[in-house]
Amino acid sequence: MLRRNLQFRTQIHQWVDGSLCAIALWFAHWLRYNYTFKIGSWNLASEPILPFFPNYFTLFLVIIPMAPLVLEFQGFYKRTLFGSRAQSLWQLLRSSVVSTVGLILVLYMLKYETARGVIILYGVLSFCLILTKEELVRWAYRNKVGIAQFKRRVVLVGTGIDTERLKAQMGDLHEDMDILGSFDLSEVTLDYLVAFLHEHAINGVIFAAKHTSFGQVEKAIQACELEGIDAWLVADFFNTRISRTSFDELNGRPVLVFSSIPAISWSGIAKQAIDLLGGLVLLIVLLPFMILAAIAIKVTSPGPVLFRQQRAGLNGKPFIMYKFRSMVTNAEQLKQELTLLNEMSGPVFKVTHDPRVTPVGKILRKFSIDEFPQIFNVLRCEMSLVGPRPLPVDEVERFDDVAHRRRLSVKPGLTCLWQISGRNDLTDFNEWVRLDLQYIDNWSLWLDFKILWRTMPVVLLGKGAR
Repeated sequence: MLRRNLQFRTQIHQWVDGSLCAIALWFAHWLRYNYTFKIGSWNLASEPILPFFPNYFTLFLVIIPMAPLVLEFQGFYKRTLFGSRAQSLWQLLRSSVVSTVGLILVLYMLKYETARGVIILYGVLSFCLILTKEELVRWAYRNKVGIAQFKRRVVLVGTGIDTERLKAQMGDLHEDMDILGSFDLSEVTLDYLVAFLHEHAINGVIFAAKHTSFGQVEKAIQACELEGIDAWLVADFFNTRISRTSFDELNGRPVLVFSSIPAISWSGIAKQAIDLLGGLVLLIVLLPFMILAAIAIKVTSPGPVLFRQQRAGLNGKPFIMYKFRSMVTNAEQLKQELTLLNEMSGPVFKVTHDPRVTPVGKILRKFSIDEFPQIFNVLRCEMSLVGPRPLPVDEVERFDDVAHRRRLSVKPGLTCLWQISGRNDLTDFNEWVRLDLQYIDNWSLWLDFKILWRTMPVVLLGKGAR
């Protein structure tokens, strides 16, 4: 199924599931309000008479979006249509438990009083209603009427190698398609293909055209256009290893986009909003510690409180990064003399017992207090809360592998996988880069939250700091 169609189908399921959970809450209240239930010696209706349900209709505003979100996190919408029932049941059961716990928290925060029987019935009913819906959908897609309505009749067009490879790649994902044949345009005429389309009432043609003449493909697509039949051209002409392919328009002309970084999306906008809000909160919370650190630096060693250095930002664009000064004022000049002591492979410079670090600087670096001024870089949109750590411009210029520059394809951050995976205990620059690229390739808001959560104990306990 095309991603656009799959997303549309998923959105319909999400709205239906959210509505079913809202119905489950209403029905749970209605049952509890009108009937007495017992589980052994436990009377679910032993609480006082419930208020009339409209008093907490606002819960629907929480339940309807929350339930699909929980199901999404459990991978419920990533299943194939006719996948394992056991897997679906387990995902649905976990989601019902999490959703019920979430309802309890919402009731507590909103200070709504309700019977425990309503909460238990809600969990049970939401599970049963969504399970019933899933079984009805499965039945609808498998009976004759459903097959005729939903299953597309398609043919594959391309060389034998291309079409066989496409079938193998599709695997179970073509469960909503009925592949009625495959044709090589170098072996059959266009008229024969069109006659086959008529005979079998084909409603989709998939072109695997990597090894097929574009002239032949163009004529076949024009024939589909005249017939009113969908033509899908698989755009795998080039063997890209990392890039994701998407379709767009440039001044009205269709273009294929090959991108190896996260695309612009609502998640990206949310990340920027979280950066600004989180940066502001951190500034307010950490301001007293920053003032104390500034005083300690000023009193114990001559020189400025802040250390400013050019670092490589997004796509390598230089920016001034701020840190509390933790070294002597001529640290940059002394760096050349310490080159032989470098413990880090590659262009990065790291020394365990750096003689340039001041006594106060050791404490600041131990608990990452020297990094606090970078909050201003976050608020200036030069950095993010989570992202690959920015390196000095001169170290970036000494990259010996051009593939390492891909870590510059996203905005640098205060913390990343490197910070929570050994920090300065890692001495292999290639491993550092591998972790950064792993973050870029698997980025999500959830991953950012996990990294931020795991960074807190690392910073508080000073793990791996030098």
